[in-house]
Amino acid sequence: MISCEPRVKTPDNKALLEGLFKDYNEFKLAINPIEATKAGYAQLNDTITDYVSTNYLAHLSKNYAMFSERIQQIDTTGLSQTRQLALRTMEWECRIKAQGLEQKLPVVTSPIYNLPTLVQFPLGQIQSLHLYVAQLAGGESVHPFSTPKDYEDWLHRLEDYIQFLDTSLSIMEKGVDSGLVLPKSLIVKMIPQVAEFGKGAAEQHLFYRPIHNLPKHFSNQEKEGLRSAFKQIIQTKIIPKYQELTLFLEEVYLPAGRDTAGIGALPGGKAVYDYLVRLHTSTDMTADEIHELGKREVRRIQGEMVRAKEALGFKGDLKAFFDHVRNNSELMPFQNPEAVIQHYKSIEARVNKSIGEMFHLMPNAGFEVRRTEAFREASASAEYVPGSKDGSRPGVFYIPIPDVKAFNLLTSEALFLHEAVPGHHFQLSLQQENKDLPKFLHPESLGVFVEGWALYSESLGKELGLYGDPLQYFGMLSMEMHRAIRLVVDTGIHAKGWTREEAIQYSLDNEADSVEGITAEIERYMATPGQALSYKIGQLKIQELRNMAAASLGKDFDVANFHDQILNSGSLPLTLLERKIKAWVAKQKEN
Repeated sequence: MISCEPRVKTPDNKALLEGLFKDYNEFKLAINPIEATKAGYAQLNDTITDYVSTNYLAHLSKNYAMFSERIQQIDTTGLSQTRQLALRTMEWECRIKAQGLEQKLPVVTSPIYNLPTLVQFPLGQIQSLHLYVAQLAGGESVHPFSTPKDYEDWLHRLEDYIQFLDTSLSIMEKGVDSGLVLPKSLIVKMIPQVAEFGKGAAEQHLFYRPIHNLPKHFSNQEKEGLRSAFKQIIQTKIIPKYQELTLFLEEVYLPAGRDTAGIGALPGGKAVYDYLVRLHTSTDMTADEIHELGKREVRRIQGEMVRAKEALGFKGDLKAFFDHVRNNSELMPFQNPEAVIQHYKSIEARVNKSIGEMFHLMPNAGFEVRRTEAFREASASAEYVPGSKDGSRPGVFYIPIPDVKAFNLLTSEALFLHEAVPGHHFQLSLQQENKDLPKFLHPESLGVFVEGWALYSESLGKELGLYGDPLQYFGMLSMEMHRAIRLVVDTGIHAKGWTREEAIQYSLDNEADSVEGITAEIERYMATPGQALSYKIGQLKIQELRNMAAASLGKDFDVANFHDQILNSGSLPLTLLERKIKAWVAKQKEN
């Protein structure tokens, strides 16, 4: 008997997969519009998500569950390696992000470089939305200011930002009542950051700066309308809100601030730190395992440092050599900030001479070295901000120079390799330009992969014609030591009850940074639990995979091909990266 019912066409597996990737990409853009802007998607340039609100968290939970169900419907048979890796990465991300929302102290992804944050601590002294918005507001960052609509979009974003600050204030007020507050030492650093934007005339305010740079092609009517609109929102909303926030921080939040450094001291803190370790390393390593690994790495690098010190003819012990390089005036030769920028540009020129021997894949994106903006320079670290997807805005390597006479060039070559070429600039640009990757992976920045690659890049200095100066090689060891110390102090602070002072002293005993620099770093770890683990864990895995591939392939090992394999699939959890490289090695041996 022939049925008369119409046939319903079932979507094929490829259509299901591509539809899933498309929907997930749109979801990720919608929940983080600033990252969407950074990646060149202008449709969401007029919004900022209130990412710590109850409704937003419920929206995330619902969608991660829905996407996890859809992933299970995909038949992976016959899928390309790129598509399989993308699907497994999406599966891991949905699972780990959902677990964060289920914590007693919920964790949510923030707009600041997709980094996780505890909902109870929506503002902090570093990697906080109030700092990021100020960076955008200056008109020289990722939000465009080229058309009247760009300016209007920014005004809408500021309205959303005010709503976020209102939600944050409410959460922090409840935190005072429940004891879920930041450490006092972090609150003290945050107060002047906030207070700066709650004073002065609108025309001199940082948030008014885009008006000083209005494009000439705007009509007089457009210019006057924007001047009026910017002045009004600054006078009636921005300045009053910052004044309200400053008063709250000074009179309510700071007196209630806690004296403990780590989140392990909070109710539910141990469980959430264990979660953050899994999230930031993409492994099942425990805090204890990482703590001991860090101690072993510190001892190993100390041995390398002693040999480097002796090669330089220094007779004192390692701690004396730390003091020597920390205070050596020959390592602080700069008279003006432009000389610092030119120094980094000269490193770029040297690296470019030999980069082609180590890499086949090269990004098309442009690249610039700039000084960090003055308003955030005192608390900032060197950083890389990717260029736009369409190439209209180059990638930028930002250098903070708060005191040019004290700017020490000891680590300049290693820092360039890490932040710029072939570190973050190469990896993030290639990821963004890779047309074979699903779009949701283009702006993605899984820290253990991204930072692991950047730290691994520091080890390529000799192969790229750097570290000819023994002091620069010692500088590289100093940076590697810094990342090894992070394994010890981050787990010490958050899992073993270390005080801020104990962590500072451990760092001072084992590296060449200044007291001020180390203090800022320790306070960063206090504010962003687990994030500092990603660098060394990722680097060790990439180096392990290179050693494995070289040993397996012998004379047939090509380091440029290996680097291509690391970089041509986007940011991968380490378990997936290891699986991929082992499969590549096996295929090479077959051939």
